[in-house]
Amino acid sequence: MSLIITREPFIVTAAFNRPESMNAINFDAMEKLEELLGEIEIDATLRLFILTGIGNSFVSGGDLKEFHKIKDAEGAKVMTRRMIQILSRIENLPIWTLAALNGHTYGGGWEIALAFDFRVASSSAKIGFTQGKFYLPPGWGGISKLTDTVGQDRARYWLASQKVISAYEALEAGFIQDCFDEQVFREKVEKLKQQLTLNDRAFISYLKNHAPHSNNNNMNAFSRFWESEEHLKRVDEFLKGK
Repeated sequence: MSLIITREPFIVTAAFNRPESMNAINFDAMEKLEELLGEIEIDATLRLFILTGIGNSFVSGGDLKEFHKIKDAEGAKVMTRRMIQILSRIENLPIWTLAALNGHTYGGGWEIALAFDFRVASSSAKIGFTQGKFYLPPGWGGISKLTDTVGQDRARYWLASQKVISAYEALEAGFIQDCFDEQVFREKVEKLKQQLTLNDRAFISYLKNHAPHSNNNNMNAFSRFWESEEHLKRVDEFLKGK
């Protein structure tokens, strides 16, 4: 099974399960992701989607053994368009999305990670911008997203030099939001899951979609949340606990 899916209240977690290929993406994994996204898109109870990997890898990019059977530009275009559509669907989910980089992340793996709202990594993870080794630029929308995330000069340098960086370098550059020690990575992700699902989809949707420079809209939304039963209940509980 190329993708192991687990469900719990408010959360769906998918783990790539192709350790023999360092969790390289193949057509079966793409199909399983598409099926899962179809379920997530209609499940109004969800608040968080997590993608991670089994073993020592998150994703090592596309499966060269399988994809190398494609020899022409049109076939390559069909494959990359399909993957771009998958990543676009992830970006547009109305819930939080978290890429939990449990291990090494190469090539298209970092492009997949950039489609998520948040990225955290194990301290042992390496992120490799290695497509150039195969005379390929990033094909899944990664150049513009990487540039927006870490800046143009750094993005170009990483891609031009086929740079492999540590999780701590990725954190310093803003590529990930947090780096957890390898020994406690799973525990830290479990805690983060609870934090990211504390609030409902109305709250999540506002944080994901609000206009950052519209003070009037911000004030109106803040006021609506202020008078909500959930806010009043939580403040009451906090004050009683003092």
